[in-house]
Amino acid sequence: MNIYEINTVEKTLDVLYNDAKKDFIRIGRGLIKSAFRPMQPIDFKHAYLPISKEQGETIRQLILDNNCKTIVEFGTSFGISTIYLADAARKNDGNVVTTELLENKAKQASQNIEDAGLTDYVDLRIGDAMETLKDYDKPIDFLFLDGWKDLYLPLFRLLESCFHKNTLIYADNMDMTGTQDYANYILKKKDKYVTQDIHNGKAYISKFL
Repeated sequence: MNIYEINTVEKTLDVLYNDAKKDFIRIGRGLIKSAFRPMQPIDFKHAYLPISKEQGETIRQLILDNNCKTIVEFGTSFGISTIYLADAARKNDGNVVTTELLENKAKQASQNIEDAGLTDYVDLRIGDAMETLKDYDKPIDFLFLDGWKDLYLPLFRLLESCFHKNTLIYADNMDMTGTQDYANYILKKKDKYVTQDIHNGKAYISKFL
């Protein structure tokens, strides 16, 4: 890891976070579209909906501290979180498998990841995560959940057989109602998972026992 690589990552993140400041306009447009029907992912095809810089630093440090190499992400969006994950994976000689439903987001994320110099560490899959990850069978060191909230639990259960002792799961937006089924599931399984909330309850970190 050299200074050029570090600067490339941080400069790319700065550009993306600056653009994400306009999300309030993009989200507003999406909410208007969903005024007369349930919200859909397509309503937010132009919105970053990013993790915070604090969250990004947290997941990067968790991966480094625990020497996680195989990382799976649900919800690429425009790639901000993926860049944090991949930067840590690079330092650990690991890789990230990430999945994004919307093609326009996936294409832009791919460019953003390339701008950060991290393409070699990312396998970006486009489509419904229940399909793009249905055949995934490698051990998972770190799972990042930040896609459509109703899918947290189904996707988690799809991948659960890939967990091993000390697998870490970081679930964002746990203060949203759509994640309640996942919360109920993981909090009841105290014999399998130890879970704590962080960032004032916005996220859960769980460890597989």
